[in-house]
Formats: sequence, C-alpha cells, structure tokens
Amino acid sequence: MRNLCICAVVLGFLPALVRAQDTASPEPERWNGYFQSTLIRQNKPAFNSPYLGQNSLTGANAQGFSLTGTAFLGLRLAGDATRSTEFYLNPEAEAATPFSNLQGLGGLTNSEQQKGSGGQIKAYVARAFIRQTWGSGDANSERETVVSGLNQLAQSRDTSRTVLTVGKIAVGDIFDQNSYAHDARTQFINWAFMTHGAYDFASDAKGYTWGAALEYIQPRWALRAGRFIEPRTSNGQPLNWNIFKSYGDQVEYERGYSVGAQTGKWRALLFRNSAIMGNYVDALAQGQSLGSAPNFDTTRRNQTKVGAGLAVEQTLSKNVGFFARIAANDGKSEDYSFTQVDRSISTGLSFSGVSWNRSEDKLGVALGMNGLSDAHRAYLAAGGYDFVLGDGKLPNYKPETIAETYYAWKLGRHQQISANFQWIKNPAYNADRGPVQVYGVRWHIEL
Repeated sequence: MRNLCICAVVLGFLPALVRAQDTASPEPERWNGYFQSTLIRQNKPAFNSPYLGQNSLTGANAQGFSLTGTAFLGLRLAGDATRSTEFYLNPEAEAATPFSNLQGLGGLTNSEQQKGSGGQIKAYVARAFIRQTWGSGDANSERETVVSGLNQLAQSRDTSRTVLTVGKIAVGDIFDQNSYAHDARTQFINWAFMTHGAYDFASDAKGYTWGAALEYIQPRWALRAGRFIEPRTSNGQPLNWNIFKSYGDQVEYERGYSVGAQTGKWRALLFRNSAIMGNYVDALAQGQSLGSAPNFDTTRRNQTKVGAGLAVEQTLSKNVGFFARIAANDGKSEDYSFTQVDRSISTGLSFSGVSWNRSEDKLGVALGMNGLSDAHRAYLAAGGYDFVLGDGKLPNYKPETIAETYYAWKLGRHQQISANFQWIKNPAYNADRGPVQVYGVRWHIEL
C-alpha cells in the first residue's frame, strides 16, 4: 500500500510537467503534452472450486488492483499543408497485483494488468514512434480538423491520406479501433472486450512491441497493414529482433456506412504469426509416448498461426452505440502473446447519460464467449499447461462465457469514477468450476 501511495503522489505531479501548449490557436501544434492515470480495484468472492491446477484461478476470496500513469508527449518534426512528421513518446509507470498471478481465465478480468505485474512500481517507455502523414496533394481534397489529444497534435489534414507509423507501440493503437469496446481505462475492463479474444497480436509481456504499419485512408474506407516483432518466448518480455523470422503480420480493411441517419463501420482483419511455438498435437503425441502429461518445452519449433476476425460498430441513436466481434485462429500452435482463446464472439451496447440528464456519463453492457480448438482442449484435458491456463485436467469442457457491465460518472472536466461488475461462467473452459463474480471500481484522470 505504501508503494501505491507513493506512485499516486508522483503521478499526481506529472501533469504540471507535461501540460500542453495553448490549443486554441488555429495553427498546427508544434508540441503537446498530456497525462493519464487509472486505478482499478477488484474483489472476487469465493466460488465453487473442487480442484486446482498450477495455473488455476484460486477459488478463495481475493482482491486485486492496478495503477498506471502515462505521459503522452508529442513533437512535430516537420510539416506543411499536405505532409507532417511527428514524434511521440509515452513514459509509463505501473504497479499491480492480479488475481492468481494473471492466470486461470481466457478472458482475464483487468486489461490494465500486465503479465509479470507486481506490487512494486515499474517505470518504462510504453511507446516511442514516428508518424509520417502524406496528404493527397489534391487542391480539391476535403480537409478535416483534428483536435489536440493523446498522441495527436492539433492540425488540419486531408481526409484522403497515407500514414506510416514506425517504432514502439501497442498493435491495438492502429488495428481493431472500436469506439465502444477498446480502452480499459474508460470502457469495458475484461480482456474479452478490448479486442478479438482470438486475435493473438504480437506484444511483449507489457503489451507493447516494435514494428511498422502503413495505412491508406479515404473518407469512407481504409486499408491497413503492419508487421511487429514477437517475444523470444511465449508470454515473454524480451523481444526477438529478427523481424524476418519472429513476427506478427496483420491486414485490416475498414468500411464506413450509413443506415438512415445512423452511421457505422465494419472491419475485416487477417493475421499471421511466425515464431518458435509449441504445437498441441506434437505435445500430446510426445506425452502419450512417454506416459506423461503433454509439455511444450521439447516440442517447440518455428511455425505459423493464422486467424481472422470481423467487427462492426453502429450508432443506434445519438445516445446509443452497438458493437460486435467474431474471430478464430487455427488453434494448432500455442497462443503466444495475448491470451488463451481460439474462438471468440462478443457484443454489447454503450449508452450516454443524456436520457437521465448526465450527458457525459456512460453505461456499458457486454456479453462474450471464448472457446478452444479440439487440439487445445485435448492438450488441457491430458494435464497440459499454457502460460495462462491449466487446471490439471479438463473433464467437462464448456465455452467460457463473460458478462460485464459498467457505469462511469464524469466528475468535472478531467476525472471519471466507474463501478464495474463481471460474471464469468466456466472459468478456463471448465464447467466443474465457477461461476466467478468480480466487483470493481475504477478511477481515471486525464489532463
């Protein structure tokens, strides 16, 4: 608790150091600085747990927390009416105590917690990247105004443009940018709703990686492609810098549309990972030959994992938004960087508080379901362990079902307090255990 208080005090002074320049000017910003801090506390009452494995979610009552603080620093290196070169740096500090060392669920309960989190404060560079934008150069091209914000300098830009991002980022900064379910700091908290559960995107244990993405953006559609490096080992922190052998590729097509007065977007995503990974069938065969539980350790080899996802977001009225996602990966090799999910589907609604005279409040409700491939299921049933899953056996497989709701109260210009509840049936795909209930509260400040 002492470290938590120290971290909160230190982070509280950061906004004075990174306060943005005056953004009222119509001229493009030369630089800006913003800050966020998010504290999430969760309580998990005891639940039915007739047995445990080494990676099980404990059935006892437990508490968890996460605290992050991030500075968002931006600098325009060069630019004119049609081109812009910008540099962004995000120093970050984090402390967390997750349930069961962040194990025992496919849809983990707090997307702000990182693998390897601990109660001690850790500071690091979350992002350091260059963004190069080329406008169409057409004198008749439409332009749009971009307001100053997190990792975004205020400016006017072409609605038709090409954008190259190179450096250290989170893959989700560019891909699967859903308006209603993407950011655990202000929206849903469970990992099942931050992106496709079956999207095993490249990242280190903190959720970041190095690479490049190219976007071709038009007023009604966009095409994106990117390559990012994988960690040296599954769920690892050190990255493998051989970007030609250990990488995650993704391509996404986005299309905007209208239904009457209501607007929406759909996105189709394809991804392909290459790394030294374990294979469920290989591990099962070796375990059977040795008369032991399957184990990836001696069966890892360079191989690929492929997957796809489809997402939609749609306004139903000016105060209600809808989202849905569905995705799957091949389920042959181990899930490497994100979490243990081979099939996923999720949907939900987001309401603004206009109807009850709280226009800046938000209410969200969501439902998701995660599943495993046949080979992955057999691997766990035979006593195998992944970096997140492993009850020691899986006699009664069922899809993991997650319901989440939150209410976010806006307090003044900069703060938000949220109440959160999650209900998880068949934790770790095991119908012998659960259901799990998680109660949470979140404080978020943005300056």
